[in-house]
Amino acid sequence: MDKVNKTSMAVNDERLKQLQALFPEAISEGKVDFNKLRQTLGENVDSRPERYSFTWAGKREAMQAAQIPSRATLIPDVEQSVNFDKTQNIFIEGDNLEVLKLLARPYFGRVKMIYIDPPYNTGKDFVYPDNYADPLDAYLHLTEQTNGNGDLLTTNAETNGRYHSAWLSMIYPRLIICRQMMRDDGVIFVSVDDREFHNLRFLMNELFGENNFLGTILWKKKTNGNNMGYIPPVHDYFVVYGKQASDESLLGFPLAEEYIQSNYTNPDNDPRGPWTTQDLSANHKGPWFPVKNPNTGEIYHPPEGRYWVFSEDDVQKKIEEGRIIFGKTGKASPVQKVFLEERDSLRKKAESWWDSHGLNEDGTEELGRLLSKKIFDHPKPSITLKHLCNISTHKDDIVLDFFAGSATTAHAVMELNKEDGGNRRFILVQLPEPTKSDSLARQAGYNTISQIAIERIHQVINELQDKDTKLGFRVFRLTKSNYRPDPNPEGLSDEEYNKQMALWADSLLVDNWDAMNVIYEVALKEGYGLNIRVEEASVDGNTVYRVIDPDKEQSFNICLDEKLRPDIIDALGLKKDDLFICHDNVLDDTLAANLALQVRLQTL
Repeated sequence: MDKVNKTSMAVNDERLKQLQALFPEAISEGKVDFNKLRQTLGENVDSRPERYSFTWAGKREAMQAAQIPSRATLIPDVEQSVNFDKTQNIFIEGDNLEVLKLLARPYFGRVKMIYIDPPYNTGKDFVYPDNYADPLDAYLHLTEQTNGNGDLLTTNAETNGRYHSAWLSMIYPRLIICRQMMRDDGVIFVSVDDREFHNLRFLMNELFGENNFLGTILWKKKTNGNNMGYIPPVHDYFVVYGKQASDESLLGFPLAEEYIQSNYTNPDNDPRGPWTTQDLSANHKGPWFPVKNPNTGEIYHPPEGRYWVFSEDDVQKKIEEGRIIFGKTGKASPVQKVFLEERDSLRKKAESWWDSHGLNEDGTEELGRLLSKKIFDHPKPSITLKHLCNISTHKDDIVLDFFAGSATTAHAVMELNKEDGGNRRFILVQLPEPTKSDSLARQAGYNTISQIAIERIHQVINELQDKDTKLGFRVFRLTKSNYRPDPNPEGLSDEEYNKQMALWADSLLVDNWDAMNVIYEVALKEGYGLNIRVEEASVDGNTVYRVIDPDKEQSFNICLDEKLRPDIIDALGLKKDDLFICHDNVLDDTLAANLALQVRLQTL
């Protein structure tokens, strides 16, 4: 009989499994034998005393922060949600490091696109000062959910000796965890400015591998730099990496119908359909030979410094097949005939310079139209994020943004789905960062950034929803676990420790626990997604919940009652492979043995 998981997935567990699959001889009793690993890798191990590396003050602690499992949980907020029972879109209010740890198990290897716009290192207040000893407690203090002044903001001034280190330590553990959530063809876009662009590239090379760098998009965000600096900046960067770089990582922009019609025609009624022409030569070294026009006998060679892209035999064959022509008149230089239906994709690669993909002022105007003017600094316009989604996602993919801000990513995903009939899903995470007391946001009634994001999603749904489209999103909030803390004798008197043990004997759950909150915590930590369906049934005095994950096609049954009828499994019609979860203290030895023979039994 197993116990349910009480913490999130340990980040290194999956890495250890992967290492064991590659180098089983280097794993002994669940630990890495580095001597054997070095012997196995041979010359590929760099043992030089001086070698290239990227480090900073606090890197070790930041790595450890990613490895500490979370004991927190996410609880549903049905009141703030829209179409909770039907939607698969998710918005989570909470510290994204803790939230990512909780999402890592259920969404491992499932996310196609990640977009993040982390705080730029401006030298002003920094909102993510991770407390490595107790990150959940730090979050609860910050959001004033526990006693304390809640003020954890620190000024990360450029005069601070750890100015760059603080920013790197903030982003590092989050990137470690989110990488595990990506599909093999997944792609991540990180928005950054000049202050940390170079450091981010070093960091991403280390975490994702330099060979998985897909490129950098320079996004023109405004029309002038307001005379800021020696060279006023008018752009930001989107640094782009794949989990495993391939042609499937970035899809490119769909070709517009106008582009197809203006570039592909069929003037000769070729049965292979509309076509366009393409150069037969390239500037990289290749075949060089004369090509004879069969119509006129004229001889052609590649232009100076260029070479044919096909061999002599292939060129002759393609001339015979009508795939190489001599212009539309039959008397010009040879070109390839490229057919629309033979394109690998009706998409065009995105290039690095984006000067017509929305501006910051568009984002400000957009948010002002939906909510109120100037309640959020420099929001990205939805068209920019929509274009990023368009070049990297298929119609049923998952999009993750764990620095959600004003929820532009949710806006973009819903708009793109409306345009192309897609069913993309978003998962957004935003800290309930307090708005400033004298700000326009506070005057408009928004006390936190997450409130702005939630309300924006509501307004976008109102704009886009019609009788044929039922949009929605589920809201969750990060909070303490429903499980009691482990009994800890340190610092306690015998009497206090005995009281703790008595509480555990009575119930593993905290006082005044809520059934639905417990169910979501159990599901999340057992690897079920946040889009689960929960069906309640009454079985002769027992209330049993069936929890279904539609994506993974798996389910479990859970009963949280204080007493359990002995024939509960027969009454539910469960089979040997079905999972049944209940309180540990409702089982005596006989009932536990009987249930374990009938189903897969786990206890709280």
